[in-house]
Amino acid sequence: MQPILEVNHLTKHIGPLLVLKNMSFSVYPGEVLGLAGWGGAGKSVLASILAGIQTPEEGELYFDGKRIKWPFNSRKFGFEVIHQEPRIVEGLDICSNIFLGNELAFPQWQNDKVISPQKKMDLISSEILAKLDVSLPSLHDDITTLSIEYRQLVAIARAMIKPSRLILVDDTSALLGYHYQQILLALIQNWQQEGKSIIFSSNNLDHLFSVTDRIAVLREGSMIGAYKTDEVNREILVADLVGTTDQQQITPIIWALDSYYRARERAEVLRNNQILLERDLAARDSLNKQLLEQLNVQVLALDKANTALQDAHRRLLSNREDERKSLARELHDQTIQDLLRLNYQLERIEENEIEASPIKERISNIRFDVKILIEELRRVCSNLRPPTIDSLGLGSAITSLVDGWRERTGIPISLTLDENLIRLPEDTELSIFRIIQESLHNIVKHSQAKNVEISLRHTTPRTILISICDDGVGLPEDFNLSTLASNDHYGLLGISERVALLGGHLNIQNQKIGGAIIQVEIPHPRSKKKIENTE
Repeated sequence: MQPILEVNHLTKHIGPLLVLKNMSFSVYPGEVLGLAGWGGAGKSVLASILAGIQTPEEGELYFDGKRIKWPFNSRKFGFEVIHQEPRIVEGLDICSNIFLGNELAFPQWQNDKVISPQKKMDLISSEILAKLDVSLPSLHDDITTLSIEYRQLVAIARAMIKPSRLILVDDTSALLGYHYQQILLALIQNWQQEGKSIIFSSNNLDHLFSVTDRIAVLREGSMIGAYKTDEVNREILVADLVGTTDQQQITPIIWALDSYYRARERAEVLRNNQILLERDLAARDSLNKQLLEQLNVQVLALDKANTALQDAHRRLLSNREDERKSLARELHDQTIQDLLRLNYQLERIEENEIEASPIKERISNIRFDVKILIEELRRVCSNLRPPTIDSLGLGSAITSLVDGWRERTGIPISLTLDENLIRLPEDTELSIFRIIQESLHNIVKHSQAKNVEISLRHTTPRTILISICDDGVGLPEDFNLSTLASNDHYGLLGISERVALLGGHLNIQNQKIGGAIIQVEIPHPRSKKKIENTE
């Protein structure tokens, strides 16, 4: 079989130093030839000569049986070289370095449509880097932003841009971590399966044994020997590498090499696991960030919806109070006045009737019913809109409410108002009045209380605390404010909604001495006018 590459008697000096001496070997189609040699063996100089970069003083090179003269461009012959030190051009981006020397100049076809050369190069670069398990933020970042390992991977990707027949890998794995070393070894095997020939230079004997067909040993610029991989062992290779067959010297070297590469492999595995863990954590952080952003969006949407709902509820309460005020005024100014006039007319008729007449007695009964109706309507008006709250303020309105409640129920009730209580905004005063009014209604309806205490006091200049406590039966053990509506108990729920609209806090609980206590703390704007304490 004719070799694809034949090297005959290469000799090269660098200054006075002889780096290659009468070097000869051949590479056959589909073969992986390993080059083993330690520092100073001449492997990298040989790679430069085979790439056409350096010219030997003596020797010949044949590719497919045709002699090649130096200097030359190895790519013209389908010969790619991946150097030990990555050959990159600083100032160019990643994609440009991958396509260095193979740039596309004309529009390209992609999926039955024409795309720009740059777009095509981006697509090819992404596909090749994906095969190498390389993920980069952008192909258009400067190459200098990459680590030395990733720069080497870019150099490997460059060798995969165009079809080739022979690839020289010059100790490339030395700059790669364990993960990418394994990818490179798998890549060499894939290249061989595709029919390519490979020259694989490495100091790692395990790597050479894993992928090569033959291993040639270089020492001090000379070819010491070439062996079929499955017919040679470590002892023979190490003996050639160190230049001795003395087992007392070879054995410690083999042991040291094994220990070194095993330790490095373990370190690389740990490093790779660390990278994977960092990627996983970064992915989780990214996912958590996305979830948090989505949650924030939903929270903002809920806040907006809640604000809109509170505004609607506030307008509803305000409209309800306006309607109550209007209805109370209409009842007071129209209906009650009409009833008073009717009562006055009945009184005049009654005065003109004969004593003890049936009509006079009937008129007297009607007048009594009218008076009761007037008092009931006045109470309704007071419930609809406390008559004193607009003119005399919250303190007077609550005092009037408490006095009327005490008179109707017969339950002793005490009221304590802060002497520094000031006028509050109208909606705040009305809400406080309704909270106390609804609390008293609940006490009559549910508590069986014998005594009630109410207090209003400032806890801070901008906060007022309302306390309503009784000595009744207290709250049930399974009391839950959120389930009141389902049980048709809307009083405390209404109090809770009013407190929420005012931005306050509500606390409802049983007292140790018996009974229940409702505490409402409400913030309020600074007011200008002090309320008279009418208690």
